[in-house]
Amino acid sequence: MHKYILGAMLLACATTAAAQRIAVLSDVHVSPGNPAEAQLKAAVDEINQGDFDIVVMNGDLTNEGLDDELLNVKSILDRIRHPLYVLPGNHELNWSQSATKTFNDLWGNDRFVTEVDSLVVVGIACGPYMKMGDGHIKQEDLLWLRSTLDSIATPGKRILNFNHYPLQDDLDNWEDYVNLLSAYPVIGHINGHYHVWRQYWGGDIPAVMTRALAGPDGYGYSIVEVDPQWVHVYNKVIGADPEPKYAFAAGTSHKPLEYRELKAPVADGYDIDRVYDDHASVFTRLAFDAANVYFGNSLGEAVAVDKATGKRRWTVNTGASLFSRPVVLASGDIAFPGATGISIISPDGKLRKTLPSREGPYVADGLVTDDAWYQGAYKRFERRNPRTGKLVWTYDSLFNYCQAAPVADAGQVFFGAWDTNMRALDAKTGRLLWTWNNGRAQNQLGPGNVVPAVTPDRIYIVAPDRYMTAIDRATGRTLWRDNSHRYRESLGISADHSRLYAKTMDGELVCIDATAPAFSELWTLDMGIGYDHAPCIVLEKDGTVYAGSRRGIVTAVDPATRSIIWQGEIGKSEINGFDIDPHTGDVWTSLIEGRLARIHKK
Repeated sequence: MHKYILGAMLLACATTAAAQRIAVLSDVHVSPGNPAEAQLKAAVDEINQGDFDIVVMNGDLTNEGLDDELLNVKSILDRIRHPLYVLPGNHELNWSQSATKTFNDLWGNDRFVTEVDSLVVVGIACGPYMKMGDGHIKQEDLLWLRSTLDSIATPGKRILNFNHYPLQDDLDNWEDYVNLLSAYPVIGHINGHYHVWRQYWGGDIPAVMTRALAGPDGYGYSIVEVDPQWVHVYNKVIGADPEPKYAFAAGTSHKPLEYRELKAPVADGYDIDRVYDDHASVFTRLAFDAANVYFGNSLGEAVAVDKATGKRRWTVNTGASLFSRPVVLASGDIAFPGATGISIISPDGKLRKTLPSREGPYVADGLVTDDAWYQGAYKRFERRNPRTGKLVWTYDSLFNYCQAAPVADAGQVFFGAWDTNMRALDAKTGRLLWTWNNGRAQNQLGPGNVVPAVTPDRIYIVAPDRYMTAIDRATGRTLWRDNSHRYRESLGISADHSRLYAKTMDGELVCIDATAPAFSELWTLDMGIGYDHAPCIVLEKDGTVYAGSRRGIVTAVDPATRSIIWQGEIGKSEINGFDIDPHTGDVWTSLIEGRLARIHKK
């Protein structure tokens, strides 16, 4: 142990009277009846007997973000007698029965600020939000944090920051976060997520990664103690004495990071335009009419942007974060499926009506055809009238929510859900034709967020079990499965349905023969993007294949020469997907950071 750390810990006894003491729970992962439930109750009982100024629950309260899990954890945390502040983690935001709404309903917000004497304690949430991806601080949370610190960081105040993720590359916009904090008298950052103890630097801000409820030494929590000169961090196993882990000087002066410049795409024969940047984060794909591009944002705003000028035309607030791609109806109205229902909005921004949700949120991308609107939802799949939105039929034998867009073809509709199953329905009646699963019990390993590739006789999928699977279209029988590459949730099909394209977790683009009776790999191209798990569809348009990454990189590939045509960073965050404007043929994409970009092939 370094001498200065040991000396600081010995000094703690002399400074306790002037110290602020915080109990920190993190990564408790409680489901009703699991072993962690009883241990969290024991931790709460012990914390209630301690001398703490506040308690922070620093994310991952649950396993799957289910409402029953959240309500159960809240009933336990409500027993804490000290002031309590609760942040969500990726297990509340990546998977959520309510599309993240229940957390805010129960705790009032997913961020907090409080003062203990001269110490300001502030925490904000981070994703990924409702799909696999890197951590991400929402744009509006960064704006809130700056505004809050501007008003509260008066002379003599010091700031301690909490977040579920580390101040490192685990967050796609970590540089923005660190530079924001560096402008204020921040003495440190506390995070969880990895279930291990670790001391590190976020830029030049000292930071500590704390324990989970369950650890190799038993069940426990962390204690953070701040005195005038030092921040001390202790490991607290339930029933044992606190164990000193780390100490660092409570300095308040920091140097900002130097931003790395984006490697913008340079592409002969293509125009790549950054059309619009929103003031909130964007988790949806895009819809179009002749004049506008439509999307939803993390503030729950349904937004129309003029395609020609890049100016926002109108905004309608739907009440909760939007994750489902809007759809343009045959009437010309735009439907925005959301947390509590579907908002039907006119092209000039008037809310015409709201179609209520029977149970749970809409997070799936819908599909409008000439005679139907297909829409996945929580524990159900719907067919609606594409002009009025009126419900035609509902298939309600699902056990979790739908997420990706369905595919409709020749009287059948195909879709996956987060209940391990891929299904085929009769498009006219909603009758189940077959159900397929990979034999794995874990919901998170199923085809919940993949758009299937459909040919006249087969269905192809990739999933987090890291297999590509060919399914007989008529019977739902498995034809073959391949795991020669680390597939995940990124798949596409050529315009003539002869080739499949899959992006792997190793940054490869794999091309498969969709006409061969058995698995037949045609070629593999290393796109040079490294590890990637963004569930972004692969799109072929006019002889170019487009693949998107978790860090804003778009790669355009020529499948004929098996080479990269161009590649570049549209932004820093995950590509949500690619959509074709039916009025111009242009390819568009949205990024989680709120950016919309258009790709025009000359």
